[in-house]
Amino acid sequence: MYNDADATMLSTPVSDAEISREQAKQWSQTAKQFAKPQTTKSILQLVYTLVPLIGLWVAMLLLVDKALWLTLLLAIPAAAFTVRLFIIQHDCGHHSYFHSRKMNDILGTLIGMITLTPHNYWRRSHNIHHATCGDLGKRGIGDIQLLTVEEYKNLSFWKRVGYRLYRNPLVFLGIGPIYLFVIKYRFPFDMIRREPQLLAGIMLTNVGIVGTIVALGLGFGFKEVFLVQGPIVLLSSAIGVWLFFVQHQFERTYWRAGKEWEFREASLLASSFYDLPQPLRWLSGNIGIHHIHHLSCRIPSYRLGQCLSALPRLKSLNRIGFWESLACFRLALWDDAAGRLVSFRSLRRGA
Repeated sequence: MYNDADATMLSTPVSDAEISREQAKQWSQTAKQFAKPQTTKSILQLVYTLVPLIGLWVAMLLLVDKALWLTLLLAIPAAAFTVRLFIIQHDCGHHSYFHSRKMNDILGTLIGMITLTPHNYWRRSHNIHHATCGDLGKRGIGDIQLLTVEEYKNLSFWKRVGYRLYRNPLVFLGIGPIYLFVIKYRFPFDMIRREPQLLAGIMLTNVGIVGTIVALGLGFGFKEVFLVQGPIVLLSSAIGVWLFFVQHQFERTYWRAGKEWEFREASLLASSFYDLPQPLRWLSGNIGIHHIHHLSCRIPSYRLGQCLSALPRLKSLNRIGFWESLACFRLALWDDAAGRLVSFRSLRRGA
């Protein structure tokens, strides 16, 4: 277990200016002690997620022809449990949910047919994200598109318009998530061109999705299945994109280039602690404790809270509450001189 001999040092709040690379290394060593899955707990977490989700889905199916409004209302908790199921798939992608890599990949692939996310592709792109998070020279795989102030100024008029539309909240949480999960993940050419061996796993997921839709449609009616699953996909994909956005697109995040970038430092400073209230923290699988997740991605989601308790100084680092997180919407560009994200409005004002 971690060494708490210096309790005062551990409990003192920390700011990003106080983090040295040596300190980040020490915290990384402490975090690794929690990077061990507990099989019984993993199975129970899966049961606690799947059983309510299936129950909600069946209830929605029974109500869809009688009370559509109630079906749509139940889509909210069903979407929340779908997000929680995705977090389990996320753990499988890091091979942190079970001790066996094979079991992680089997479960991740099966869940991917529900979350519309091909496990092998997502695992690969997401691990690239972890390896390059906060590195200005390695943007583009597994992350949200972000331009620097200078890059934006050098764009043509229409490319500026395109980037503004991309960062618009209505597009970002409306059209974007549907495009990502429903369309792009069916044929993610960005990685297939580089690593064609991923295609087999992607097509397996696609076949599983189509097979599931056909089976459910023949059994319960295609219209009914669409009215039940459609709202769940819309909501869960938007929630998933929002969580990922807040975890990295906050004002005092971290971006460096070349030798100035360092992995552990970036893990802590380029990721937020999205301090959600219960039950939202449980439903989101503790993924809001994102700075610790990046510090040691092999920690199962259900142990992130334990690790945070062992490193209480990190409770103040990059902490964002729910209401504070809404302000992140306005941030769109990295200002290298100021060392923070800024809005389009501040750019117009010359700030």
